[in-house]
Amino acid sequence: MDTRKLLCTPFTSSTTAEEVLRDIDLTGVRAVVTGASSGLGVETARALTAAGAEVTLAVRNTSAGDAVAETIGRSTGRIRPRVVRLDLADRATVTRFVEAWSGPLHLLINNAGVVTGGLERTREGWELQFATNHLGHFALATGLHHALARGAADRDGARIVSVSSTAHMRSGIDFDDLHFERRGYDPQIAYAQSKTANSLFAVEATRLWAADGIVANAVNPGGIATGLQRNFSPEQKASLDAAEAAGVFTYKTVEQGAATSIVAAVSPEFAHSGGHYLDDAQEAYTVPNDADLAQHPHGVKEWALDPATARRLWTVSTGLLRV
Repeated sequence: MDTRKLLCTPFTSSTTAEEVLRDIDLTGVRAVVTGASSGLGVETARALTAAGAEVTLAVRNTSAGDAVAETIGRSTGRIRPRVVRLDLADRATVTRFVEAWSGPLHLLINNAGVVTGGLERTREGWELQFATNHLGHFALATGLHHALARGAADRDGARIVSVSSTAHMRSGIDFDDLHFERRGYDPQIAYAQSKTANSLFAVEATRLWAADGIVANAVNPGGIATGLQRNFSPEQKASLDAAEAAGVFTYKTVEQGAATSIVAAVSPEFAHSGGHYLDDAQEAYTVPNDADLAQHPHGVKEWALDPATARRLWTVSTGLLRV
């Protein structure tokens, strides 16, 4: 169990994104939110825009993104967010996004995620959940490193928010079979592996980039009913229902779910401190890898914060993207 003093904020599980941003002026801040055409991404983008940030919605479906941007601009009275196409499972669109970006970047919210009910692969043969949730965001962040460094220089730091999940507690990283080429496919384990990867990314990104003024933190938004569940198999739905019944989580509103991402993005407690995993707007306590999820629904497993594993994953991910 983690015995050091954890970073705390004045916020709770019921705090909303708007409440976190109360009295905060983000004028001049440039932010990218992936997956901002539905669910948590919409509320995260809306809250940042309302506080004055210049937001770019990075989305697969630009028609849906345009509708969201129009609604955000109209409801906040602020500058309408930009909409740029980004398919995290398609390396070409990630490259185009990075090459088209101009100027500094202060906030990168890696929010997008996919859940599959069965085995799906990218054109490279990569397992889709790992490819989208981790590798796509990894390529985006490393590609935007220079822009983040410029943002850090002109605003005393830049931040990356990596959206993970309680699901990370189901699986570490299987380096011997990342893409389920030999083991039987379990979509829940595949999703869990990708969410552990999201946390490990924050650990290594902070180690490598803190000197540039860039920190990254992982967040668990909690249980929120979003479009992410639309592809659940009957087994996945049953597992989710069982977890709720066991008290592993209680459903939050989208506004409450987005709050932890906003905490990682703007709270002073995390301005220069990264490599953490946040839950309910606080830094989570660490539990052993054999800890039971039902007994520690707000913890983070050691395998999701292990520096050696984070370095190895970074090296492997870099190698995959070079092929």
